[in-house]
Amino acid sequence: MTLKVGVIGAGSLGTAISQTISENVEQLLLHVRKQELCDDINNTGYNTHYYPSQKLNENIKATTKLNDLNECDIIFLAIPSSAFRETLKNLKEVISNDTILVTTAKGIEYPSLKTMGDLIAEYFDKNYVVLSGPNFASEIMLNQPTVTNIASRNPENSQKVKEVLTTQRFKVKIIDDIRGIELCGVLKNINAIANGICEGMNINENARYGILTESFKDTVKIIEAFGGVSQTAHEYCGFGDLILTSTSSESRNHTLGILYGQRLIIDEAASGIVFEGKNSIRAVKDICEKNEIRSDIVDFVYDVIIERKTPIKAFKILWEKI
Repeated sequence: MTLKVGVIGAGSLGTAISQTISENVEQLLLHVRKQELCDDINNTGYNTHYYPSQKLNENIKATTKLNDLNECDIIFLAIPSSAFRETLKNLKEVISNDTILVTTAKGIEYPSLKTMGDLIAEYFDKNYVVLSGPNFASEIMLNQPTVTNIASRNPENSQKVKEVLTTQRFKVKIIDDIRGIELCGVLKNINAIANGICEGMNINENARYGILTESFKDTVKIIEAFGGVSQTAHEYCGFGDLILTSTSSESRNHTLGILYGQRLIIDEAASGIVFEGKNSIRAVKDICEKNEIRSDIVDFVYDVIIERKTPIKAFKILWEKI
């Protein structure tokens, strides 16, 4: 394939996506923040920070210079939502508006309440592509069967992104609902925290899966109220991702919920771990209030994570509403 592709973000997902895309292109440019890691990748073929035992394909080239991406046709943004605006500001000086930008981040900027796609449109245009699905990076890196959704306002852009991503093991389904796919990615993290809180409290499984059902219903309601299509909640980016992140021990946000349910608080700055759901809960709470949407699950997570109510008290309030 002649398309030139870059990936910004050499974390677990950015590296895994790079490995997948590199099967379809002549060279994949992987932008790395730290020179030491860049040198490791180029000299040894290993991302020693995330996958020290898995060799990268030889056509993956690391760089610390954004300018090296100036000729890319497609750039994947595999970075936390907290780094999005600053990255876009820097990219604006480097690439043209013809470059297709793909966001994998699942968050909302606070207090602007803008999605990552909204931020791309602010600096470039509205023809970005969103990627979201039940996709653990570790499994993608191992080339295990995976399926995801992508969406864009420009069908041609979606098709190009699908072509560079699709392999025998990695399948891609295009949908039309860009607002819905972004919201699914945000809401599933909040729902994962909710389920984790209940697990951390040792809430019985009958109740936990009842609450998980409420999480899905609230997802549909919020998507519709915010301009999306309810059917999107039934896609891989919706139901599939919600169940994966709400039940798997590999899910950061589920783990975060467990810790809060046990009344243990993580110092994110010290740990270096980014929990997108914690960053999004204030934004989603504001969205619900401004659009007069009742979401008992959002209120539950907000009470525990932001208001620091005891999990037992917050759960009692939630259960009375069901």
